[in-house]
Amino acid sequence: MTDDGKPRDWAEYYAATADRPPRRTLLEAIARFGASDRPRFAVDLGSGDGRDAIELLRRGWSVLAIDAEPAAIERLRRRPDLPPDARLEARSERFEDAVWPAADLVNSSFALPLCPRDRFPGLWSRIVASLKPGGRFAGQLYGDRDGWAGRPGMTHVTREEAERLLADLEVELFEEEETDSVTPRGKPKHWHIFHIVARRR
Repeated sequence: MTDDGKPRDWAEYYAATADRPPRRTLLEAIARFGASDRPRFAVDLGSGDGRDAIELLRRGWSVLAIDAEPAAIERLRRRPDLPPDARLEARSERFEDAVWPAADLVNSSFALPLCPRDRFPGLWSRIVASLKPGGRFAGQLYGDRDGWAGRPGMTHVTREEAERLLADLEVELFEEEETDSVTPRGKPKHWHIFHIVARRR
C-alpha cells in the first residue's frame, strides 16, 4: 500500500530508492560471519530490485531473492552492477508462501511488516527453522507505535513481542528507532522500527 492507502506504484518506489546502498543490518550480519573459504548461501525475502542481494553476490555469496512483485525481479536481473558470475536465483512469489532450503543468512530489509498478521507466526517459524547452526537473520520489524500500525495486511509488534520472537536466537544487534521522517515517496511518517541481527546457536 502507498502512504495514502492506495495500491502501491512499485515502479515509482523503485525509482525513488534506486542506487541506495545496502542496509546496515545486512552489512553488520555479513561482518559477523568473518572470512570463510566455503561458499555461503543467503535468502533475501522481499528483495525488491536487489540493493542487498547485489552486495551479497558481489562478496561471492549464492542468493535466492524472493519478491512478490515481478517488476522487482526483472529489475534485479537487469541491474548493470549484477556480477557476471553471480550465483543468483530469483523468484516472484509472496514470501509467506515461499519454501527455501537451509541458509547461512535470511535477510529481510523492511519487508516482513508486509506479511499479514495471521500468517506472520508461520513465516517467522520458517525463517528460524531454515537457519543453519551459526546462521543469521538480518532485518527489521515495525513497532506498535509506527504510523502504519493497524493497517490491514501488515504486522506490527511491541518490543516485548519482538523480544519473544528472538528468544531462541542469540541477539547480536537490537536497536529500537522511533522518529518522524518521510517515506521514500516523500510523505511524512512516524517510524517505529526494530533493527535486528540474530544468530542461531
